[in-house]
Amino acid sequence: MTTLLALDTATEACSVALLHEGRVLSHYEVIPRLHAQRLLPMIKALLAEAGVGLGALDAIAFGRGPGAFTGVRIAIGVVQGLAFGLDRPVLPVSTLATLAQRTMRERGVRQVAAAIDARMDEVYWGCYRAEEGEMRLLGGEAVLPPERAALPRGVGGDWFGAGTGWGTFADRLAVPVTSKDGNLLPHAEDVLSLATFAWARGEALPADQAQPVYLRDQVATPKGG
Repeated sequence: MTTLLALDTATEACSVALLHEGRVLSHYEVIPRLHAQRLLPMIKALLAEAGVGLGALDAIAFGRGPGAFTGVRIAIGVVQGLAFGLDRPVLPVSTLATLAQRTMRERGVRQVAAAIDARMDEVYWGCYRAEEGEMRLLGGEAVLPPERAALPRGVGGDWFGAGTGWGTFADRLAVPVTSKDGNLLPHAEDVLSLATFAWARGEALPADQAQPVYLRDQVATPKGG
């Protein structure tokens, strides 16, 4: 049986989850600016609770962004350190997809417009539809002013708005949704769910390919350095 560890630090939430012998365990805390101090102890506690050593892991999944620059870098650093040390592959998972997956898990909805407050008067935006238990992206992910957010063309049905973008910019996101939750944050349990689908498709990558996705690379990454 596959044993996967998942972690997410891309937003105010810090969470870890473990799949072992078909059972899922997770720890989740909303702790802004404390991710660097808490992440490794949370992983250690989770593995101890499950009675599993690091060597039992088949792969490590992580929220690859988009999200807070520092938070995403913390996840990448820990994942690469563990994956290189264990010689295990990694499974990068979109933070927006993770948010959509959590919304489906908790609310039972099938179409989610995920929006994360990206600061600088913009949102990270992605629209997802459930297919066989997996939230899949319709169109592309983007960072844009809330006024430019839109649902995919030609796609009907009810949509649920999820994420901090819906809280911060509720009056500027002119997107027709039947309901919304502006406080919802990504959870490693849903990183784990999406990673399980990716693992089954053979999409695991070498540790050095554990790279962030900011959607705003030209701003976040200085040229030449």
